[in-house]
Amino acid sequence: MPDPAATEALGRALARGAAPGRIIHLRGELGAGKTTVARGLLHALGHPGGVKSPSYTLVEPYELSSLHFYHFDFYRLKNRSEWEQAGFRDYFNAHAMCVVEWPERAGALLTPPDLDIALSFEGQGRRARADAHSEAGKAWLSLLRSSS
Repeated sequence: MPDPAATEALGRALARGAAPGRIIHLRGELGAGKTTVARGLLHALGHPGGVKSPSYTLVEPYELSSLHFYHFDFYRLKNRSEWEQAGFRDYFNAHAMCVVEWPERAGALLTPPDLDIALSFEGQGRRARADAHSEAGKAWLSLLRSSS
């Protein structure tokens, strides 16, 4: 992905497989494009407004027609009790789609993702590697690859 526009295009391509119950983990260092991918996905799903990283609120909810979409950023997650007190476990259900930045900060508290996307810097651009961790994720990854 040569630039932020290509990173956002990855998010738009992910919309082809978006569905209730799906989970994406976005990994990468600061500035690698995690929120940019989420922005592309949300815009492709019909969200007309801005998309910011929920780094201080930890979660931003979006209602997209019949899809409950939750965008998490656990960069500032302090500990397990913060997770439990916030009731985050309830967000991960068959009726919601969850995109999680910095999933490693929550560790084993998180439901395994359908797709795990690692973003990294490569020269002047970025590189994305996607791995599927469920049958739904494998089908989603196949859709993603056929759209590129």
